[in-house]
Amino acid sequence: MIKHKEQRVGVFVDVANMYHSAKNLFGAKVNFEEVLKTATAGRKLIRAVAYVIRSDSEEERGFFGALDNQGFEVKAKDLQIFAGGAKKADWDVGIAVDAIKMADKLDSVILVSGDGDYIPMVTYLRENKGCQVEVLAFGKTTSGRLIEAVDDFIDLGQDTKRYLISSDRKLKLMPRLHKLHK
Repeated sequence: MIKHKEQRVGVFVDVANMYHSAKNLFGAKVNFEEVLKTATAGRKLIRAVAYVIRSDSEEERGFFGALDNQGFEVKAKDLQIFAGGAKKADWDVGIAVDAIKMADKLDSVILVSGDGDYIPMVTYLRENKGCQVEVLAFGKTTSGRLIEAVDDFIDLGQDTKRYLISSDRKLKLMPRLHKLHK
């Protein structure tokens, strides 16, 4: 796939999807700064948007500020809690609408999520807007059909040292343990 420095790119990050994938797979947090560097790949960044769910914790405010400092526009919505206690928090429709609205100003749309619900958006952007569509996500939690639908897929799970921030001592000890077993 062609990636050249004059390409205009938009990066759309489903933070909840990435957070839960990293936590469940690796017990770690995503290094969104490195994800953004990889996504842009030296091209012209038009806009980078991180879609987050707000639950009003101190740690969360610091995290949102860090995303902002790394070059992301942060869009937040409140966690919905239903009468039965069920919780809902997703940005699928919002991300799809924003990507489609911005498509005329972009050569490449970069989705940071492994959610297969984005397949109709990917198809629309490729077939009707002429955009390249790329996905960055953890391969083990990415829809196979989504990978097939996009022009390029980067598996963040292939370079955990670069794309994860360890919140788990095991992850920090892994390189040392690996050396001990050699």
